[in-house]
Amino acid sequence: MTSLLETEDETLLRDAARGFLADASPVKALRENRDQGRAYDAGLWREMAQMGWAGVLIPEDQGGADMGHRAAGILSEEMGNVLSASPFISTAVMAATALRNCASDRAKQALTQIAEGGVTYAIAVDEGAKHNPARTALRAEKSGNAYRLSGVKTFVADGASADRLLVLARTAGTTGDAAGLTLFDIDAARAGISRDSKPTVDSRDHARITLENVAATGEDIVGELDNGLVTLRHGIQAGQAALAAELTGVAGGAYGMTVAYLKERKQFDRTIGSFQALQHRAAHLWSEIEVTTSAIINAGRVLDAAPDDAALAVSLAKARATATAKLAVSEGVQMHGGIGMTDEFDIGFYMKRARVGAEWLGDYGYHAALIAAARGF
Repeated sequence: MTSLLETEDETLLRDAARGFLADASPVKALRENRDQGRAYDAGLWREMAQMGWAGVLIPEDQGGADMGHRAAGILSEEMGNVLSASPFISTAVMAATALRNCASDRAKQALTQIAEGGVTYAIAVDEGAKHNPARTALRAEKSGNAYRLSGVKTFVADGASADRLLVLARTAGTTGDAAGLTLFDIDAARAGISRDSKPTVDSRDHARITLENVAATGEDIVGELDNGLVTLRHGIQAGQAALAAELTGVAGGAYGMTVAYLKERKQFDRTIGSFQALQHRAAHLWSEIEVTTSAIINAGRVLDAAPDDAALAVSLAKARATATAKLAVSEGVQMHGGIGMTDEFDIGFYMKRARVGAEWLGDYGYHAALIAAARGF
């Protein structure tokens, strides 16, 4: 059984991350990014890289810190708590995990660049409204010793700002087959790639990416030909676990903001936090966050110890975090009353982040179905 208690090193990491983010990336920083029309603060990302966050999952001999998935979850949770915007999950978690599973010199060089903060990645996987990598229809047609990629990827997180793309393309089989998919590492500025920025309600960077006869070589392939989903699967699961941690942080941030408001707002000459009905709702939310925290800790521990057996733990964490974040932000807005719907109050930003995070990399229904199937239902 995995331990659900934090180690001393993990506590130190959390404290350091919380202190840094409180100063460098408070909630108001998200508002500034939105008003200035930027996906994230590039200077902040460089600082994160200097502290080793970009290399949290990268081996030390490639310049990383190699702290593991539980550490990545701690960082994601603290970022979610203050709604910090960065390419952390796409680049430092998903891309790094996928590339780490490839032994090529090019992959090792890419990992070094990620750890240094010199390159960012977006994971171009989904093509429909829902997460389903096997539904990939984007084709990579063989052309001599090279390939030509054509198709469209949707809801690509960090897709408008990333330097490089990990593109899942079909090299064999038909749409819906898990086999016959190949993962390509491609420069986002390569000829034939167009990126249509689609900022989501949480003011984060998403894009619709169209590839028209984009040239690629065998050196661009990450892992094995026709076996790209296996190569990417660990990266996707790592991203789902980190996203679950971020959503738990969102829930915790919304909870803390709401409790503070309950202690401040007065009605009938008393603080509304003294009303028993609101106390019960706040207590229920706290208990849900605690249970979800156990789920994300377990997911990180299993990914570190037995990544091939992590699917159930990761889906459980993502499903629980999605539901808990939804509850937290809904209760937060309601307990704030009418002002909770205004742009001047930050609680609305938590609702928007929770809504987008719920859909990315599989919604509640997607992960609940995986859990049910794993349990024989």
